[in-house]
Parts: sequence; C-alpha cells; structure tokens
Amino acid sequence: MAVQSQKKKILYLMRILMERTDESHVMSANDLCIALNEYGISAERKSIYSDIEVLQNFGIDILKARGSSQGYYIGARRFSLPELKLLVDAVQSSKFITRKKSDELIYKLEKLTSQYEASELQRQVFIHNRIKAENETIYYNVDKIHTAINRNFQIHFQYCEWTVEKKFQLKKNGAVYVVSPWALTWEDEKYYLIAYDETAQKMKHYRVDKMQHLDLEQTERVGRQQFERFDLGTFAKKTFGMYGGHDEEVVLYCHNDLAGVILDRFGSDVILIPEENEHFRVRVSVTVSRQFFGWLTGIGEKMQLVEPESVRLEYRAYLTQLLKQL
Repeated sequence: MAVQSQKKKILYLMRILMERTDESHVMSANDLCIALNEYGISAERKSIYSDIEVLQNFGIDILKARGSSQGYYIGARRFSLPELKLLVDAVQSSKFITRKKSDELIYKLEKLTSQYEASELQRQVFIHNRIKAENETIYYNVDKIHTAINRNFQIHFQYCEWTVEKKFQLKKNGAVYVVSPWALTWEDEKYYLIAYDETAQKMKHYRVDKMQHLDLEQTERVGRQQFERFDLGTFAKKTFGMYGGHDEEVVLYCHNDLAGVILDRFGSDVILIPEENEHFRVRVSVTVSRQFFGWLTGIGEKMQLVEPESVRLEYRAYLTQLLKQL
C-alpha cells in the first residue's frame, strides 16, 4: 500500500502546486510535505526536490521564489488570469447560456488557476436588460449541429414559436424539418443555423434556440455547391434581425457622425463617399424588411434612404402605417 501511495505522490504534488500556489502564494518543501500528508502520503523534503525536477522536465512551469519567502509556485499556466476573467465575463453575459450552465462553466474555469486567483473569477458582469435563457436546449443543439457538420450528416428537428400566451409551441403542427447543416453564425446575440433545404432547393437560416428534439440523420448532407456559392459574410451584414425580406442594394445619405454606425453594421470594406455639409453616401446590400426600416427610423434624421425609389416607397408605406397607430 505504501508503494502505491508513493506512486501517486508526484500526481498529488502537481495538484497541490496547481491549486495552492501562484506568484503571490508559494510553498516550501516542508509545506508540500505537510500538504501531501493530507492525502495520506508521507514524504521527505529531499524527495520533493527530485519530484519537482521531474515535473519541470515534464513541462510544468514550476518556479522557485527567492528572498524572505522562499518556496515553489506555478508560473505560466495554459490560461493567464486576465484571459480567464475575459472568458468568465463572456460566459456570464451570454444570453443563450442558462444561469445554471454559466455557474458550471465558471466553476470549471476556476480549476485552471490557483484557488486564490479563482476567487477573483467570482465576478458579476452587469449587462443592462440582459435576460438569461431558461433552458439548456440550445447548448446541446449547438453541440449536435457541430457534430453533424463534422460527420457530414443531415439533421432533423421540430421548429417552435412563441404565442401571445407566452407558450412555446411547435410550428406547422409539429412537422419535422430535415436539412443539411453547413454553418453556424452568431447575430444579434443569437445562434443561427445556415442549412440547405433539399425540398425547397435553397439555403435557409433557422434560430437554434427555437429548435426542439434535434438529432442527427444517418444520411449524408447535400447542397455543398449551393453553400460554396453562399456568401456567409455578406448574408450576415445585410440581414437585419435574420427576418425574411427581399435583398436590395440601397444608397444611404448620412451625416459624418454616423460613419462608425455604418462601419459597425456593414464592415470596413464599404466605401464612404464624401458629400457637402458634413455628409457622405454609401451603397450597401440589405434585406429590406420591417427590421431594416425600424433600424432606419431609430437612427433618425441624420440618415436618409436615397435609392432605389421602390424601397423608398416601401419605407414611406411603413411609416404611414405607423402613424395611423398614433
């Protein structure tokens, strides 16, 4: 039994160093012997030195502190503390990850640093008007979609929608959708699946959080050529809220103050043409929809829709309909 404990000693020593040391918290050889004793393993100080050398040769960055507080500690880790803080903030602020799953992920992230630095990861990121998801379906749907893409399989699922009674109900009387998944995209804090619908013979997008009972088909994907012709970047830039509409190139006349708004929405490759009186024109591809018109209206008088006239007429009709509600 003693021999078995000694074989485990170096593994427990690595755990102790990983969990209990950092640059501000060092442990001497005596401290490490005491800590090993907590696991029922006896050790002499001399053996600690040789074990540490083995761990260093294995690639663990174990450093020795000099000065008044001499001892050993873990130096470089796979993730630095600022990187872990960034990951924790991303997990906490993500809308699609449930609170329960957020806590589980953060707990796992804490294991990547010392127990002292882990306490700094117990952060609460305040995101105004941010509501966390209520269920974890999307978390597993994303994983299954990635699996299907990697294995070149189609998927099936049922699609849902919210009712005015706040019930999540199946669309099309619970019809099963069978599609070929080709990509996942993140837009407006939601995951969207880009997939080929063989029945409709075209690429479509679906909100992943509205999918239920998703699973893999044992059938190879189709639509590769259609997806290769599909410009995912342009699709993401021109689509407002991922709602249906028709694609158009429009010309916008904007005040110079809106340069950042245009570049954030459409990317830095668009051409801003300077005009008089601190304005510029820009030609962009959009999906003409109520969401696009709502975006225009929200920006206000500093942006005008100039061309084409057909879209201007649609926008005017949209505004007229809104005014009737006042």
